[in-house]
Amino acid sequence: MERTCSRKEIDMRMNRRSFIKRTLGSLLALFGLSGGTYYYARYMEPDMLTIQEETIRNVKIPDSFQNFKVVQFSDTHVGFHYSLEQLEKVVDRINGLEPDLILFTGDLVDKPNAYEWDGRIVEVLKKLHAPNGKFWIYGNHDHGGYGTDVVKKKMDQSGFKLLKNENTAIKKGQDSFILAGVDDIMLGKPDMAKTLEEVYEREFVLLMVHEPDYADHAAAYPVDVQLSGHSHGGQIQIPFIGYLVTPPHAEKYVEGRHTIGGLELYVSRGLGTTRLPYRFLCKPEITLHTLTNS
Repeated sequence: MERTCSRKEIDMRMNRRSFIKRTLGSLLALFGLSGGTYYYARYMEPDMLTIQEETIRNVKIPDSFQNFKVVQFSDTHVGFHYSLEQLEKVVDRINGLEPDLILFTGDLVDKPNAYEWDGRIVEVLKKLHAPNGKFWIYGNHDHGGYGTDVVKKKMDQSGFKLLKNENTAIKKGQDSFILAGVDDIMLGKPDMAKTLEEVYEREFVLLMVHEPDYADHAAAYPVDVQLSGHSHGGQIQIPFIGYLVTPPHAEKYVEGRHTIGGLELYVSRGLGTTRLPYRFLCKPEITLHTLTNS
C-alpha cells in the first residue's frame, strides 16, 4: 500500500527544495565576484574567529548571578571543511574567557553517518571547563544521518548534559535560574509544555532552541531569553542584497538580537559551514553572554 505523506513532510520537502535553490543561487553569486573575493570567502573568513559580547539584562536574574558569564557556541559542522584543529582553537578561546556556564546550540558534525567517529572529538570537547556545567541541545544535523544516538554518546563522554524537552536549575547558593532546552524543531519532537514543566513565571528562564524562528512560538510561554544557531548568519552576505543562505526555520531571524514580545532572542552565526564552504561578511563567532539585573 502506498504511503501518504503528511502535511509536515510535504512542507519540509518544499522548504528543503527552496533552500537548495537559494544555495545554488548563492554559489553562482559568489563565483560572480572577483577572484580575490572568492579566495577570501573560501579560505580566509571561515577561519576568522570572533568573540561577540552580549549583555542579558533582566530584573528576574538573582543578585548572585550578577556578571555571570555564559558562553554559547554553535554549528561546528565538523567534517565539512571544519577540522578538529579548528575546534581545538575554539576550545582554547572559550576556556580563556573563563565561563561560568557553557552552552552548545546544536549541529556538532555535518554528516554523522559519514563522519569517522573515534575518540579525538571527545578528547577535544572534554577540555572545555565551566564550574556550572556544560549543556547542549540537538540540531537538525545531529538527528540527521542516523546521528541521534552516536552524537549523544560522544557528547555524554565529553561531559555535556543534553537538554531534550527538559529544564534544569543553575544554582549559586540559595539562588537559581532555569536553563531549558527543546528538541530539534525540524527532525526532533519539540514539546514546550514538557520543557517548562514546574517552571514558574517569577523565575528567569534561559531557553536553548536550535532553530531561531521558533521564537515566535516560544514567546507565548514564560521564557525570557532564547539562544539559537542554525542560520550560520546567512554565511554569505552581499551589500544591498542581504543574506543569501538561510535554511528553513532561520529565515526570519538570521543573526544577532531580536525582541519578540517579552522574549529576547539571540542568534549565533555559528562556527562551521554547511552546503557551501564559504563565509563572506559573516565571520564565525563564539558568543559571551553576561547576565545582569541592572
